[in-house]
Parts: sequence; structure tokens; C-alpha cells
Amino acid sequence: MVVRAILVVATLAAMALPACAEDRSVLLNCKAMVERVAKDANSASEAELIRCRQVIREWALRDARRSVDEEGKPLR
Repeated sequence: MVVRAILVVATLAAMALPACAEDRSVLLNCKAMVERVAKDANSASEAELIRCRQVIREWALRDARRSVDEEGKPLR
């Protein structure tokens, strides 16, 4: 019980920090977590799931505004 409370507090503290751009590996990890949760509802905490869904939304918005990828190749 104490460990779970510490994890929740740590997750909330991490979300309260100023927003910074994550690298694409964070996006890929979050997509994998959301897929796991779709198969097994008890595989992640609600706070982690909310954060991952937010990361996926931010990346979708960021990619929509770009005309080139990280390597300079056109997206469209």
C-alpha cells in the first residue's frame, strides 16, 4: 500500500514539472503500454495511463505541425 502511494505521488510530481519535449522512445513506450492495457486492464496504474495518453496526444499534435521528420525527410 505504501509503495503504491509513493508511486502515485512520484507520478503526480513528475506531471507537475514544467513540460519538456520527450524523445520518440517515450512515445513508443507509451503506445506499447496503452496496447497492453487494452489487453489486460490491470497492467498499469491509472496515473501512468493518463500520462501516456497525454504524451500520445502531444506527439500527434507535434507531428501534425511538422513538414519533415527528424532526419529532414518530407512527411507528405
